[in-house]
Amino acid sequence: MIELQHISKIFEVGGQPIYALKDASETFETGDYVAIVGPSGSGKSTLLNVIGCLLRPSAGAYIFNGEDVSQLDDQALSRVRQQQIGFIFQSFHLVPRLTALDNVALPMVFAGIPASERRRRAEAALEAVGLTDRAGHRPNQLSVGQRQRVVIARAIIMQPSLLLADEPTGNLDTHSGHQIMELLESLNVKGLTLIVVTHDPNVARRANRVIVLTDGQIVNRLKGQELSDRGMPFS
Repeated sequence: MIELQHISKIFEVGGQPIYALKDASETFETGDYVAIVGPSGSGKSTLLNVIGCLLRPSAGAYIFNGEDVSQLDDQALSRVRQQQIGFIFQSFHLVPRLTALDNVALPMVFAGIPASERRRRAEAALEAVGLTDRAGHRPNQLSVGQRQRVVIARAIIMQPSLLLADEPTGNLDTHSGHQIMELLESLNVKGLTLIVVTHDPNVARRANRVIVLTDGQIVNRLKGQELSDRGMPFS
């Protein structure tokens, strides 16, 4: 499904090139469940943003469903993001004045889906994450865990094949974090490819496969169950 071929991402800082990613190559199969870990500044979020077509690589090729998306123009990339990729961000990015239902429906507005269909699908998505009774609530009327569930419902509303989660439990207590991971894993079991960036070894350990980044380079690959209870493999 996804093949990264010698991907590098370079940023200019003070006139000097800084490698956020350097010669990263990796393959993700359909239905994979992968955690990306590494110390702060190792390139985890940059890698996730390249996979999510939010950043273009400076070098290398990115093959997504048989197409080199690194060569697409901005409009075509936008269609890939809209139709095939769901995003879960740690900071939620919910619109404060909109209800949970309307926040979930928002991607369908941009896709030009009729209002009656938007409502039907948004209600079904909220039901899937256990928030039917909170459909009319605004974000400030929801708990942190409930807001994360709204974000998940919004991320899956366009029925993507790939779900990317950046620290999905970072703002949550242990119990809520466990519930959110169980919800994400239930989507993965149904065939959705799940890639999670995390600092939490308990989250990473749940994945089938773990990729370790250091200084923008992939330095290790292991099974989630191989992670030590003492912490991350870079600790």
